[in-house]
Order: sequence, then C-alpha cells, then structure tokens
Amino acid sequence: MGTKGTAVVTGASSGIGAVYADRLAGRGYDLVVVARNAARLESQAEALRRRHGVTVRAVAADLTDRADLRRVEDLLRTDASVTLLVNNAGFGGAGELLQSDVDRMEEMVDVNVTAVMRLTYAAVPGFVARRGGTIVNIASIVAIGPEILNGVYGGSKAFVLAFSQSLRKELADKGVRVQVVLPGATATEFWTHAGLPVDNLPTAWVMTPENLVDAALAGLDRGEFATIPSLQDGAEWDAYEAARQVMLPHLSNTGVAPRYRTIAAV
Repeated sequence: MGTKGTAVVTGASSGIGAVYADRLAGRGYDLVVVARNAARLESQAEALRRRHGVTVRAVAADLTDRADLRRVEDLLRTDASVTLLVNNAGFGGAGELLQSDVDRMEEMVDVNVTAVMRLTYAAVPGFVARRGGTIVNIASIVAIGPEILNGVYGGSKAFVLAFSQSLRKELADKGVRVQVVLPGATATEFWTHAGLPVDNLPTAWVMTPENLVDAALAGLDRGEFATIPSLQDGAEWDAYEAARQVMLPHLSNTGVAPRYRTIAAV
C-alpha cells in the first residue's frame, strides 16, 4: 500500500473531501488530509488508517489564514512523495448580492480562489521536476451557470474552471495531469453553510457525495479533463467546449466587428 505516493486532500474532514480521502486510501495512496476542525480531522485520519492500512497525516489548517495556508504550501513544495493534489476545500452562498456580507464573500474568494491558486503553484514545480503528478480541482456547475446561486460563488468557481483549462494547456507536455470536477447539488454540509439546507432542494437534484466522487474518479481513470457527474448527456459539454474553441481564434482583431460600426449618415 502507498505505492502510488501521497494524495493531499483539502477540506477532507467531511463531505466530498472525506469521501475522496477514503476512496484514494482504498486505491493505495498515503494521505495528507487538511481541514480546519482539528478534532474531527484526526478522528477521520484514524478511521482511514484502521480501514486501509495507509499512512495518514492530519494537518489542521484554515486556508483563509495566511500562516496556515503557507504551512500547507510548504508541505506541497518540499514533500517529494506527493503525487496528487485534490483542491476540494471551499464554501458557497445562496444569497443575492444585496443580502450578502462582503467580508464573508472575501473569505469565499480566499478559499475558493486564492488557496486553490497558491496550493497549485506550490505543488506543480515538483510535479514537473519529477515528470508526474495530478491536480484535481473541484469546481461546480455554477462555473458555467453563475446565475444559479450567489454571484461571488459562481465567479470563484468560474475561476477554478478557467485556471484548470490554462493549467491543462501549460502542463500537457510536462507529465502533469489536470482534471476539473463540476458537481451539481450534493448532499453535504455545503448547503447549510450557504444558507439553503439541502432538504429544501428537490430530491431529484441531489447526488450523494459517494456517487459524486466515484463518478469523478471514473472520469479521472478515463482521462477526462472536465467531469460533470450529473450531466446525463456528455455531448452537451462537448458542444459547449466546441463552441468556445470556434470563437477563440476570432476574439481579438484590429478591426471592429461590422455590427458595431457606426452607420454612416445618408
């Protein structure tokens, strides 16, 4: 066991992160599990050690705290056993702009954007030097539908998607894999923290975290870049991405598009 190296999973004490930790341990990874709640995290780590017989290090860290974030960065930068980073930690909101606390929105950006960016920057140089490693970034369906929930949350997850797209291009020839996962509604504590308990959502919308992670790992095994476990017809994503690719060569031009030219007076 542990021959696959070490997987670092943020937000690992509950929900999606806890399931990722369990599934990756079952696949033979040693683990570094990161979360704010130290007692809960250590309990989770001990259960994983007993269940899977792997090495599990618990790192209690609040990723909105600069010193805590730097400790996790240092680990990623210096531990050559790390082969997989799951940027899962994050939180959201369901309230509209006028009902949202701007300080809370800033914390959301700190976790959903800044921490993802800094932890990735810490891990990637070692992955490139070792010609191997995987980054899994947990985004959300709001990355492509930001009007569904709080706009700052949607914007933060759109960053995760765009950042992942850029990483995939930059690292494609360097032995580093990138996957972005876009969950829909998932039965976790996320919804309570967002101010909309999951019981208020139609049951037909809500996936279990176990099913979500299992689908995400199946997508990773298949070599997918973007995995949307709830999307029933994968061709819809393919069409969305194809439309984006069609536009890319035409987005910058010395000439103004004809539809914006002033109509000359007769």
